[in-house]
Amino acid sequence: MSLYKTITVNKHTKVLIWKIEESFEALNKVVTLTNHCQERLHKMRSEIHQRGFLSVRHLLAELGYTDFDLYYDSTGKPHLKDGKHISITHSFNFSAIIVSDSIPVGIDIEMQRDKILRIAHKFTPLQEYNTIANHEALVRKVTIVWGGKESIYKVFAKKGLSFLKHIDIDDFSIEASKTKGTVYYGKEIATYSLDFLEFEGFTCVYALEENR
Repeated sequence: MSLYKTITVNKHTKVLIWKIEESFEALNKVVTLTNHCQERLHKMRSEIHQRGFLSVRHLLAELGYTDFDLYYDSTGKPHLKDGKHISITHSFNFSAIIVSDSIPVGIDIEMQRDKILRIAHKFTPLQEYNTIANHEALVRKVTIVWGGKESIYKVFAKKGLSFLKHIDIDDFSIEASKTKGTVYYGKEIATYSLDFLEFEGFTCVYALEENR
């Protein structure tokens, strides 16, 4: 089994990251799924998505949960039946969950790729990054911004929420490993603390709700 990293964010909140090195068969044979999730698994066309889906169930098991402890609301947001807050992500050969017994949380993992610069205008004003001359540093920073907005989106979970129009990420240095994000949606304002880490060409960002 491939539990890659455990982060104790605080006494109420944990992040678990899995490196997906096992075959589909190895991941599947020790997991029992609900009928709903079994159907979801069978409908996935890509084996990497199937393995990511199953690896998340192994992460749940690390915290004493099974697939039967998890359910999804009408927006697709996951919840735990014991009332704790959870968020889930997987990207290529990594997956992660964040669980908190006190506050809403969100998490996202992204591979660092040049592709992020081609779509960046859809979620952040590109002119804000004119001072970054190094291409690799630019990819890393924009990936963190995307991950921050994605993790906040998973917490806020309102229809019509726009990454570009409604979610702002405070400027940050990559070395600081943290920043803040704010949602301005109609009359609602919500603030989030964001922590991020990089490993093996991937970026993980997780959001903790501060005020809403």
